[in-house]
Amino acid sequence: MNTYFPDVGRIPYEGPASTNPLAFRHYDADKVVGDQTMAEHLRFAVCYWHSFCGTGGDPFGSGTRPLPWNVDPDPIAQAHDRLDAAFEFMAKLGVKYYCFHDRDIAPEGATIKETNRNLKKIVARAKDLQKRTGIKLLWGTANLFGHPRYTYGGATNPDPLVLAHAASQVRRAIDATVELGGTGYVFWGGREGYVSLINTDMKQEREQLANFMHMAVNYAKKAGFKGKFFIEPKPKEPSTHQYDFDAATCLGYLKEFGLEDSFQLNIEANHATLATHSFQHDLTVASSAGMLGSLDINRGDMTVGWDTDQFPTDIYDAVWAMYIVLGQGGLKHGGLNFDAKVRRGSFDSVDLFYAHIGGMDAFARALVIADKLHQDKVFKKVIADRYAG
Repeated sequence: MNTYFPDVGRIPYEGPASTNPLAFRHYDADKVVGDQTMAEHLRFAVCYWHSFCGTGGDPFGSGTRPLPWNVDPDPIAQAHDRLDAAFEFMAKLGVKYYCFHDRDIAPEGATIKETNRNLKKIVARAKDLQKRTGIKLLWGTANLFGHPRYTYGGATNPDPLVLAHAASQVRRAIDATVELGGTGYVFWGGREGYVSLINTDMKQEREQLANFMHMAVNYAKKAGFKGKFFIEPKPKEPSTHQYDFDAATCLGYLKEFGLEDSFQLNIEANHATLATHSFQHDLTVASSAGMLGSLDINRGDMTVGWDTDQFPTDIYDAVWAMYIVLGQGGLKHGGLNFDAKVRRGSFDSVDLFYAHIGGMDAFARALVIADKLHQDKVFKKVIADRYAG
């Protein structure tokens, strides 16, 4: 097993007075807050795609980050190297969970059979690394947006062959999730929407998407999946309009098509702001309906018009998020995953540690504050007084 971060050891907790950038100031995994440890409350997960596949590219330029685990010309060997780098990083960071798209961890082959063989090989390797490190899969998902075949979506595509390919891909992604013990499976409809209504039958596409989700639920039961399906709302980008626009839209959709018992929502901060909401708004909408299952903890840049996926450093957003999560008794099947990427100018591999440490410290501090707010019943008293009539 190669070493990709030789200059970094296990990240310690050193307390608020520490000036060591490779140490936690607020995240003390074993510290008890309320009735659980910080690690149990927060269930941080590293996102495979940004942290180990992303090279720093943006809409205006190619990648800037050299990835030493992506140099082997053999795609399978490269996938193995990437897994080694990911598990070394997570073990040193002290994070117990990760999440992935199927195409993040295993390359696509020339045929569906070859692609499935690739995924099976890499899943076996990941399972071995999980056993060795104690790190677990939080949730898996299928990339139904990256390949050119999915230009007009996967589950909503008008071409029956593309739809069949998407179904096959989701089936294998569910298999991988079950094999690795994931407690969630996410539907993110990156291209499940429209660019123009002139050539779109919205009724057809919404019904087709619902049928696809029902098939996935039925298959997952047969495959032994014991977790929960999540929908991750996003209003636009790359489509003009996506059918999972925001939390309220998703709740109505699940109810309309009889999917509410099988799904919860995975709310992302940056997606909520793209829908002109705050993070706490969509969290509240989902939690109030008993449907908040997991969180993508990132933030956007309100001066930039796209999904920038920055690491979370706003303590106020973090406090609100943890206040809502604590108020519903925690997250049973999900967690807090870092759907965030280091900035384009972050060339050094150690920057990946700095970014995650900062985000983990922000949410650890927020957890303590949110717990105190619940104990003191500050907001509850104000609300009770307001609605006393």
